[in-house]
Amino acid sequence: MTINLLIAPDFAPERFAGWHMLNTLLQKKSGIHIHLLTPASAHEQTDLIQAQSVDIIYANPFDAAAMIREQGYRAVARPLGKSDEMVIAAKADSGIVALDDLKAGCTIAMADNRDVKLIGLRLLEAVDLLEADITWKVTETYQAAARNLIKGEADAAFFLSEVYHSLSRLTLSQMQVLIESDLSDISHVLLVKESFADSQPFIDALLSLKDTAEGKQVLQELGMSDGFEPMTQEDGEFMIDLMDTLLD
Repeated sequence: MTINLLIAPDFAPERFAGWHMLNTLLQKKSGIHIHLLTPASAHEQTDLIQAQSVDIIYANPFDAAAMIREQGYRAVARPLGKSDEMVIAAKADSGIVALDDLKAGCTIAMADNRDVKLIGLRLLEAVDLLEADITWKVTETYQAAARNLIKGEADAAFFLSEVYHSLSRLTLSQMQVLIESDLSDISHVLLVKESFADSQPFIDALLSLKDTAEGKQVLQELGMSDGFEPMTQEDGEFMIDLMDTLLD
């Protein structure tokens, strides 16, 4: 039996090898043949899910909430101590040095990541900016958003914090952080298709990674040194309620 494991496209580029290492180790520990899917964009992710059966997805919380509600997935695990935070940044020499320097009509660049956008909009409420006040420049990747910002094609940009801090030193030197969120209770989650009846060996293998030296090495490569913790149905419902709160 071969199953498909899809990883959301919003991870830092240096984590790419870590996901392949994880896939290899999970196959070894679970005895399941796993085909790893690493879409390059949210659009490609949607196409892959529509084109073939995807049994397991490591999804951002906004996508996860929709997949649980509408596509027959359940949340089974999440990284321990690794929340999804976001950064709002401006070009270093733009004259925009604080959040309240952003005014109605400003342009914000960002990758197509709904949960990052929702968190960013909540932060911008503090300076009376609403979604309709902003011109959005949606890019394929966070790296492209950084390029747009540095070129002066946007007044600010939204980033997943981990991706922002993983950008090259040269790129970071040309930007400045206006604000970074500190929510702590929003994270990516591991979803399993309800129709994947034999998922328990995979889940057990994932949760036990932190118990072996080999597993700890892989987790370190992924920036998840504390490993994964299990999620209950109640945890999944709480996550959905939280995303609904951000949408309201």
